[in-house]
Amino acid sequence: AIIIIIGSWPFAIVVCLASYQCSQEFIGMVNAQGIARGMKPPPPLVSSFISLLCVGLNAWSYLSGGKMASAMAVATFAVLSLQLFASEKPRFSQLTSSVFGLMYCGYLPSFWIKLRLLSMPAVNTVFLQSALSQGVLGGVANATVGLVATWTVVLCIIAADTGAYFCGKSLGKTQLIKVSPKKTVEGAVGGLVSSILGALLCWRMFQWPGSLVGGVAMGTIVFVSSIFGDLIESVIKRDAGMKDASNLIPGHGGLLDRLDSYLFTGACVYFFMRFFLVGFGLG
Repeated sequence: AIIIIIGSWPFAIVVCLASYQCSQEFIGMVNAQGIARGMKPPPPLVSSFISLLCVGLNAWSYLSGGKMASAMAVATFAVLSLQLFASEKPRFSQLTSSVFGLMYCGYLPSFWIKLRLLSMPAVNTVFLQSALSQGVLGGVANATVGLVATWTVVLCIIAADTGAYFCGKSLGKTQLIKVSPKKTVEGAVGGLVSSILGALLCWRMFQWPGSLVGGVAMGTIVFVSSIFGDLIESVIKRDAGMKDASNLIPGHGGLLDRLDSYLFTGACVYFFMRFFLVGFGLG
């Protein structure tokens, strides 16, 4: 929470560190026996280079103010070119897993930096003015759309996960998808409703994203992108034959298990704001 408020380079550093750890866990899953039987994993040199590029992409996102398209293209070219020299007989599976890891653990997290960097002034509300006067949100200079949007998305993801868990546990009977047998339709509905309510609560407090419809749309987008992010990691873990991405957090798995709901959400929300919210919801 404090890092979100501070923003700037401390936030970027945290994202870089998270990107590195996620890339290490992804590489561990790709090299797991379950996946390795079906495809040849990238060699160690390429795997290390992927982690380095994941950190570099996020650092570049901060330093360039969020300009990532060319950097991603160059990083992809670099990792594929290295693959040709690092493997005696490169396989297509090595190329695809390398590029996916670069995108999954490097490019997608960078959208959180782009989101937090949005510097347009946030709408003044009674709540926001009160918080600023007490220094809760880091002062007037930090009252930006980037801060409010990042807070809103994080709170919606937490609400969605919480709502899905409790509704699924108490009411869940209908399986949602075979990829993740424990997920139920009832849990998904609870998660969706909770995410929308979280977005509407933030809308009432911050008057962002500018309208009731925008708040409902934001909550829906966050839920959909977060649940599919969770399901995509489930596919990888299932093929790897692993319950968790790692044992970094005792009893909770790896960092990728904690952040899978966040990876695609930052990109989806940024796209929604960029192209569908007039003036990022301020106009």
